[in-house]
This record gives sequence, structure tokens and C-alpha cells, in this order.
Amino acid sequence: MKQFCVFGNPIFHSKSPLIHNAVFSEFGDEIGFSGYYGRYLLQDGMNLRKTFFELGLYGANITIPFKEDAFNQSDENRGIASVVKSVNTLVLEGKKIIGYNTDAEGFYRTISVNGFKSAVLLGAGGSAKAVAHILREKGIELLVLNRSKKRLDSFVSDGFKCSLMEDFSPQPFDIVINATPAGLKDENFPLDEDILKRTLSISKMAYDLIYGVQTPFLKLAQKLGIDFKDGKDMLIEQAVLAFELFCDKKISADKIRKQMKLVL
Repeated sequence: MKQFCVFGNPIFHSKSPLIHNAVFSEFGDEIGFSGYYGRYLLQDGMNLRKTFFELGLYGANITIPFKEDAFNQSDENRGIASVVKSVNTLVLEGKKIIGYNTDAEGFYRTISVNGFKSAVLLGAGGSAKAVAHILREKGIELLVLNRSKKRLDSFVSDGFKCSLMEDFSPQPFDIVINATPAGLKDENFPLDEDILKRTLSISKMAYDLIYGVQTPFLKLAQKLGIDFKDGKDMLIEQAVLAFELFCDKKISADKIRKQMKLVL
């Protein structure tokens, strides 16, 4: 049996084991692929690669806050991961760890039908990088906001329009995206509450990459009566892409998606 897992901190909330094991269970015999997927609370991102091999893994997903560590510790990074410099999926090939980013395309699949033209992205971590690059690739005008300048430096060097949150003035966007962990373990907003309220009130949609929790960000959007969305659909879409990598596309994306949605 091949072992897989998701690395993160915190990790208790992750539903990745639920959806991946559901697909292993449903289609494993069909493709002759026996797998089990767990979760691992990683304390130090520097130990990611070492832990991957110690656990005897064939693949893994990476969540907050280790996606940049995964990029740096992969033997090779492919696709948009090499541009984003952030990895959320690791696959063992021989003795090498190959890094991929399925967050980017997974996120875009969940909003592609909306026809958005403008976006503001709150946060500058690994997930934010994936979202930023796919939005630019799709021709969506983007502003990236973060509390600290240091985290924005890589976005600036990549040519993104950026601003410190403290310098931001409310303006309308087609979509306001929270890519920070604010609201995951506390009742904090990703941006000053008044500024966020004024921004959301003149925007079309609020999107929080966090899933399974009605964050203060989403509660505010609901109160203001605008469309809102959590990260559940993104979780599924990035997981579909990751599972295709795990099983070398031996199961159709539609079958994987249907089974994952069924268990969620």
C-alpha cells in the first residue's frame, strides 16, 4: 500500500484525508492502486523533506505555512510551481521529490464562469502567490495587499501591483480574496474591519481560501449581502489535480471530483 499525507500546522481541520481516501477506496481496485492518505502536524518546515522520506511517502500535499519550504526542498519543480515558487503537491519519482502547484489552476476553476476583471488579494504567502500568478495569467487586474513589506518584496519583483494594508483606501473590485489564515483559529479580520467593510460593500464577491469555517471575513460579506464563497470548491479542484498526479491520471477527473464532492 502506498502512503500519502498532508503536511501543515495547524492540520487538525484538514479534510484532505477524507476526500483522498474516498477515491482510493472507490477506485483503487479498478486501477490496481492501493493507497492510504493521512495528516501530519509538522513543527519545522526545514524538516519537510526528511520527514517525507522517513514516513515512506509516495506523495503529499502541503498546506499553511510550508508551501515555500516544499518548493525549496523539492529536487525539481514543474509547471506553474517553478514560476510561483510555491508547492502544494509532492510526488516521488524514483528517488526524487517532484514539486507541483495545483492551487493555482484549482482556484481558477472555481471562478472561471464569473468573468471577473479585477481582484484584490489579501495576504502574501504561498497560497497567495499561486492565486496571484493564475489571475495574472488569465488577464485579471490584481492588487496584492499585505501587512508587512518584506513579504511583498517577491510580488513586487515579479511585477505585481502591491500595497501595504495600512496604505490601502477602499475601492471596488469584482472579487476580494482572503489568502491569510485570519479567522482560522481566531475571530480576526484579514484587514482593518472598517476598511474591509467599505471595500466589500462596493465589490461583487468575497472569497476566503479557508474552508469549513465561517470566518469573520465571510460573515461580514454575508451581512453586507454580497456573494461569498469559502475554499471548499478550491480544496476539491486542487485535490482532483493532485490525485491525478498521485495515480498518474489513471482515473478521470470527473470521477475523482464526483467522489470527493460526495463525501464532503
